[in-house]
Amino acid sequence: MASNTRMVSIFLIFMVFLCTKALSQCEDETNNPCNNKSKALNLKIIGIATILITSIIGVCLPLITRSVPALSPDRSLFVIVKAFASGIILATAFMHVLPDSFDMLRSSCLADNPWHKFPFTGFVAMLSAIFTLMVDSMVTSMYTKKNNAIVAEGSEVVAGDHENAITSGGGMHFHGHHHGQKGPIGQQLLRYRVVAMVLELGIVVHSIVIGLGLGASNDVCTIKPLVAALCFHQMFEGMGLGGCILQAEYKMAKKTVMVFFFSVTTPFGIALGIALSKTYKENSPSALITVGLLNASSAGLLIYMALVDLLAADFMGPKLQGSIKLQIKAYAAVLLGAGGMSLMSKWA
Repeated sequence: MASNTRMVSIFLIFMVFLCTKALSQCEDETNNPCNNKSKALNLKIIGIATILITSIIGVCLPLITRSVPALSPDRSLFVIVKAFASGIILATAFMHVLPDSFDMLRSSCLADNPWHKFPFTGFVAMLSAIFTLMVDSMVTSMYTKKNNAIVAEGSEVVAGDHENAITSGGGMHFHGHHHGQKGPIGQQLLRYRVVAMVLELGIVVHSIVIGLGLGASNDVCTIKPLVAALCFHQMFEGMGLGGCILQAEYKMAKKTVMVFFFSVTTPFGIALGIALSKTYKENSPSALITVGLLNASSAGLLIYMALVDLLAADFMGPKLQGSIKLQIKAYAAVLLGAGGMSLMSKWA
């Protein structure tokens, strides 16, 4: 009887210990030997600068190399590099953003009901992918209708000029109508523009979330590898976005705006995390739910964009369909990009 009582006591003490440990993990981890506020701040400032530079280099590289014949969008090398960058984006969603969301929304710091009773991460990611499809489809339809209206208007003007030339007995002289950004554009170019806008939206959302988590952390042991991984991530993800911006053939002003927003979102997130570090606790229920849901929605968007608008569009396109050899090279590039980004999940 005494031995049974002793076993029950030991079991109760063990359960109390586990509960105390779980609760302490939901609070600010002041006993962590890697926590050093001053060193962490220095590393975060260095991280802002390095991530900003690598982001600018990555997204601008496809744009500034347009004058290089081997890297023009109609060449095979461009297709291979874009496939590599698409693999990076796909792995970012599956290996970084989605697992983080699962961890946050299944955290022991959240109540069992409803967060542990339903797979909110998968549900939100699925809804996000469907919503992205809706936006992708509707925006393309709107652009197409607008473009068709411009084409019809241009045809009427040309027909009117033709009739006037005949009735006036002139020598069939026509006024030229050159359409720029506001004129009719091809269906493929419309798709490129929609893809570039939607992809940037998804990247901007998860970049701010990543930066916020880094900026709010004082764990030196976590910040060092995370900054290195984010530099790699931003460089090649930027190359993928830059390739889409290049194919969209925007004017310089719009290109500049898109490059600017991509480049500054992660550094802005880090700065925001630093500013909110006193009030933002990454293990608090409100932070876990908010960031977890944002990560899930961002993951669904990126998975859709990487698979449908980037990889499937290219691999089912005439260039890759016309060459098995080029397809194999592009698949190797996708696996290399996805594998490299998956490896980064070991440190970040």
